[in-house]
Amino acid sequence: MRLRLPPKVSFILDILERHGFEAYAVGGCVRDLVLARTPNDWDVTTSARPEQVKACFRRTVDTGLKHGTVTVMLEKDAFEVTTYRIDGDYSDSRHPDSVVFTSSLEQDLLRRDFTINAMAYSDRGGLVDISGGMRDLQKRVIRCVGSPDRRFGEDALRVMRAVRFAAQLGFSIEPATAEAAARHASGLSRVSAERIAVELLKLLTSPYPEMILEMRRLGITARVLPEFDRMMETPVATPSSLPGDTVGAHTVRALRAMPEDRILRLTALLYESGKPETAETDEFGWTHFPEYWTAGARIADGVIRRLKLDNATRKAVTNLIGGLAFIPETDAASVRKSMHLVGPESFDDYLALLWADKAADRNGEAVRDDDPDFMKINSLYDRERQILRMGDPLSVKDLAVDGTDLESLGYRGPEIGEFLKGALDEVLGDPGKNTKEHLLALASERKGAG
Repeated sequence: MRLRLPPKVSFILDILERHGFEAYAVGGCVRDLVLARTPNDWDVTTSARPEQVKACFRRTVDTGLKHGTVTVMLEKDAFEVTTYRIDGDYSDSRHPDSVVFTSSLEQDLLRRDFTINAMAYSDRGGLVDISGGMRDLQKRVIRCVGSPDRRFGEDALRVMRAVRFAAQLGFSIEPATAEAAARHASGLSRVSAERIAVELLKLLTSPYPEMILEMRRLGITARVLPEFDRMMETPVATPSSLPGDTVGAHTVRALRAMPEDRILRLTALLYESGKPETAETDEFGWTHFPEYWTAGARIADGVIRRLKLDNATRKAVTNLIGGLAFIPETDAASVRKSMHLVGPESFDDYLALLWADKAADRNGEAVRDDDPDFMKINSLYDRERQILRMGDPLSVKDLAVDGTDLESLGYRGPEIGEFLKGALDEVLGDPGKNTKEHLLALASERKGAG
């Protein structure tokens, strides 16, 4: 088999080989080439020791000399080049405590996590696959290299990575690997929140986000996202719900209906997280979740903080969930109010959430052109475009008056903010009132009345 390597990767391999060393592209990049996917990054493994790699190239960075890794810089591109090695124990569940450099590519490949990631390739040496990676790619399965208990014992995050790869590739997890993953899920308590967040987000933005159900089956969510387990355990009984439906099952259907976007998928995962604690059953046996969005925004805030995601993500997700407190009708005043509440820049995302929620109600059935719920959402999109085209005021900064104007009328401190908030409510209902003359007259009238 001949694979097409990028020129810069071929250059690195060629330079190392000219100096008498073996060198191969290795890992995920080889897997992706075989699958005709575009690799996100390129890793090189070589028989050269770190100091020998440094001597072969003009620009290098000492990325991890202890573990045999040197970063080779070619123009603005960086490529990690790592010496063949055998790993010692992993007491921190991330890095080996020690490594032993080896001259054997085969020994290096045997330390890797999954067979599909344990292949190496060079034009000179061809494809090296000693663990059956090609076989498993053809079978579409995720299988550990060697003993799965050993692989997961070295790094518990591999438990999540197994499911994440299955979600990204549409593969299943080989039974012995899945059973070992379940045995080692408790080890995730030793893994940093940042690493867990990376794997969770990669799964959520994959073509198969419903694989979060596999994470639950293996006991992973119980360790890293117990909120989802509570959602799966909360029944839903409404006139339109499916028999035996749960909040979590509805959430998974919403995830599938969402575009593959980080913020949107994370919002879809968490927007119903407040339902377990707000659930009520009426005299007819129907369940209700009063103001679940308030609890959901609070819970989502806690989850995102626990995962140590950035503040911008936290604010975006909680803002979208909180926006469910006011679902607009299609008239302009109602849409302007909603756009103000969630922010004009987030309104398309908000409508995507409404769409996914309604799609989840229909259990994946195709959307009909005459479905009133989706017709309404389409009308909301149209109304939003009209409002933006007209340049209607949507925030205090869009008002025709500001604090300086109000100070000239004797307003001070909190009075200014209170008037501007009230004035905005008025012009959201009727943008024609957003004139300096009208708002100053209103301010004078209210000041006099006060």
